[in-house]
Amino acid sequence: MIVLPIVLVLFVILLLPLAITGLTVDMVALAVTKLGFSPSFAILFFAAMLIGSTVNIPLYQKRLQPVGLAWNRQRTVVALNVGGGLIPVLLALYQLTRGHVLPILITTAVVTLVSYYAAQVVPGIGIRMNAMVAPLTAVVCAWVLGGMAAPSVAFAGGILGTLIGADLLHLKEIEHLSSGNLSIGGAGVLDGIALCGLFALLLA
Repeated sequence: MIVLPIVLVLFVILLLPLAITGLTVDMVALAVTKLGFSPSFAILFFAAMLIGSTVNIPLYQKRLQPVGLAWNRQRTVVALNVGGGLIPVLLALYQLTRGHVLPILITTAVVTLVSYYAAQVVPGIGIRMNAMVAPLTAVVCAWVLGGMAAPSVAFAGGILGTLIGADLLHLKEIEHLSSGNLSIGGAGVLDGIALCGLFALLLA
């Protein structure tokens, strides 16, 4: 009687992560094929994001504001995460070379505005925003403006708009609230930038 619960526990511990990973790869493959790439590229794309999520590229560092008459020597280092920031943004920028520039730019502008007001700066945590706000905004814009290119428009506009509105426009606030390392896209494949692009692409 004890064997069955043990088997179930082992199944959950060993096989469930593999099942979730497999489902995630399938979702990424489906999404990336909508952008005109092959399924094999989708696997390479997902692997690059996983590996890149451990790499942060320092962009600049800033000394915190002085306190009283003495300088606070703490510094804030702002970096760009490869997996959660750089790779999705590069793929989004690539969509601009495939045409439909105006719909992408308009979608980016709308998502930027919505993300800016929807995002909240939380001291000690970073920037928090409902995960579906930006993707749904990008999808609505893509349906109206994108036509047959709706997936590309939603993906590019969602990623670029989230990056600008939620991250870059709130960067000054974050710099003044915390010291240490600030990573744009720092949650890797689970970061809001990457998830926004994936959700928008699947919904479109």
